Amino acid sequence: MNIRKANTEDAARIFSFVKEAVNKMDGQGINQWDEFYPTQDDFENDASKNQLYIAEINGKPAACFTLNKDCDEEYKNGSWVHRGDNYIVIHRLCVNPEFQNQGLGRKVCIEIENLVKPQAIKSIKLDCFTQNPYSQKLYHKLGYKDVGFADWRKGRFILMEKVL
Repeated sequence: MNIRKANTEDAARIFSFVKEAVNKMDGQGINQWDEFYPTQDDFENDASKNQLYIAEINGKPAACFTLNKDCDEEYKNGSWVHRGDNYIVIHRLCVNPEFQNQGLGRKVCIEIENLVKPQAIKSIKLDCFTQNPYSQKLYHKLGYKDVGFADWRKGRFILMEKVL
């Protein structure tokens, strides 16, 4: 697996497999993403800000994620352990359905930790849909702790943090 920063040209390839992942999640009753979020524009915007990453296996897009400090207003509901400025937030982490159930999500999360540690990042924050048991299990196994909840258009999300 090779992880690199994605460019705006990668956004269409990423959005293509994200749409497939959304369809698969919908079929499992996990309705966290839809035609309104995330959009190709979201990925293009992330890439233009140099915040979008793509994981590739043999040249094929296998996963994507965005790293930045952007926190929605609802993040104030979290009882965050690390309250300083040395944090990062994972957004839009998605594994291409072609590569799911192979431990790739875990590998990507470990690589995210390796990417941010040299930057003196003290914690990683994210939100996880309460109706997505797969993501919850993954993050809990990796040591993320529940620190609160956020309620958005699609329902309730768990705010999670991993102190590094």
